Amino acid sequence: MASLKISPSSPLSVPKSIGSVGVPFSRKRVSFLVRAEHSPSSSSSSDLQDKCQRRVVVTTLGVVAPWISLLSRAPTSFAAESKKNFLTVSDNKDAYSFLYPFGWQEVVIEGQDKVYKDVIEPLESVSVNLIPTSKQTIKDFGPPKQIAETLIKKVLAPPNQKTTLIDASEHEVDGKTYYQFEFTAQARNYTRHALGAITVFNGKFYTLTTGANERRWEKMKDRLHTVVDSFKITV
Repeated sequence: MASLKISPSSPLSVPKSIGSVGVPFSRKRVSFLVRAEHSPSSSSSSDLQDKCQRRVVVTTLGVVAPWISLLSRAPTSFAAESKKNFLTVSDNKDAYSFLYPFGWQEVVIEGQDKVYKDVIEPLESVSVNLIPTSKQTIKDFGPPKQIAETLIKKVLAPPNQKTTLIDASEHEVDGKTYYQFEFTAQARNYTRHALGAITVFNGKFYTLTTGANERRWEKMKDRLHTVVDSFKITV
């Protein structure tokens, strides 16, 4: 358990463990078989006419059916398309939600409320931690840069890693204030490039952290920004 003090009157005790993994996503193909059955006919011209009519019906169904299906599903399909390749985590008890990429799997880590990670690239992860606080807003702890630097050095990275704060900012969503920050933590044989979001609500200090190995940052950064931008209080 690491102890973080933003100010003498506001201790924050945050578990040191950080890590983060989703059920692999698979798509099942569904095929439809159209069968045309008819009785033998004595007239070859009648047979030919029947075949032509069936062919027209099947062709028409093949063109029209997808449009009918699309229209009937439009409200949900188009909504899902805007967050393609992500799954949603909604915690009703602690009143928060966020997105994580398909393929990450959930794991249990002591001291963390939620953790998802990529099993092949373990540095690609997202974790959420909550601790009690008497403050009413994240602003009560100080400006974004000050709070981010303290969290990174005291909580989000081991003491033997060299950390660098790249950016810190403040924004509001639905009247609630969030701080976001970007940083790197350099270990002996790797560097993790990470993003974080913090806020305060209903007596809880929320911290979401996501990141990846520096060598994969350019490939992962858009997805990681989607994760951190999606974090919000749901009440």
